[in-house]
Amino acid sequence: MSIIHDELQDVKNHCESQIPGSKIVACVSSLVRIDLRRTKYKQLTACLQFPELYPQKPLIVELKSKTLCDKFLNGLTKICDEECKKLLGKPQILKLLKFLRLFIDENPLAVCSEEVSLIKRTLTDADQLKLKQKTSSLSLHITQGLYFLKAKVIVPDVYPEEQVQIELIDCNYPKNFQKWFSGQATEIARQCVQKPLKPKPKDPVFEPKPSLWPTIQFLIDEVKRYPSELCQLCKEKCFPADPADNITEEGDEKHIEKVYCGHIFHNACLNIYMKTPPFHGGKKCPNCKKRIYHEKWKLTPKLAEDRWAHQEAKKRELGEVVEFFD
Repeated sequence: MSIIHDELQDVKNHCESQIPGSKIVACVSSLVRIDLRRTKYKQLTACLQFPELYPQKPLIVELKSKTLCDKFLNGLTKICDEECKKLLGKPQILKLLKFLRLFIDENPLAVCSEEVSLIKRTLTDADQLKLKQKTSSLSLHITQGLYFLKAKVIVPDVYPEEQVQIELIDCNYPKNFQKWFSGQATEIARQCVQKPLKPKPKDPVFEPKPSLWPTIQFLIDEVKRYPSELCQLCKEKCFPADPADNITEEGDEKHIEKVYCGHIFHNACLNIYMKTPPFHGGKKCPNCKKRIYHEKWKLTPKLAEDRWAHQEAKKRELGEVVEFFD
């Protein structure tokens, strides 16, 4: 019993001073309970009990956390059991707590382990996901046919209170699609952590939410959808099988245009559609019926209708002239 008494006294004297972010909740022979905190979301509670024949037997370890997922805690508990077995015959508590603190520091992606598991389940065998704990980042490679996107995703230390950062490393989609992937992914991440500028009166108090999965889910969905997607007007496939065959000239009839709702069109198809009535309420996407927004076609419905009427009048005038000479 004196061995346990001495170790408990040692924990009381040195735990909080030697282990950053530690707090003693209970330190008695029946239970040692220590809180370990790095950030608001990177924290856990270690509940330690002495078995019979301690220290010839390992501590009984139970880990609890309101922010770290059960799967992660279960895995970490098994690791702790193995660490304690290395310390048989010696005081185990302080060394185990130091190990736990170091593990939290060296595994910053633990805070998003559930999201990482979800990403892994969503990716196919042709895709790749690599975790880089030292830089608190993920390396992502998404493919669909011959099309691909490579990105680096940085997870900040205070995640999920701050959004993930997306860095597009390489992509063989056309430039306008690369811009969409990068810009929209960043916007999705931002919306997860920043409250709306004009919240609705009945909306609940805004709380930051994890941004890793929503952001990566968007990239996966977008990269994989477009190679087989059709022009919403002519119903022909927009993207060639070989990315090298994509049209880069914006004025070309076959240049692929993506509108705000996400659907795609051939340049010529969309140009004719945007200049043909009806114009009331703005032109709508034939698929989702949402209004079409695009930098190339910014005319108001009234101005578009006036121009169309003017062109039709010129056609009639020209027709009358032709009939006169006939």
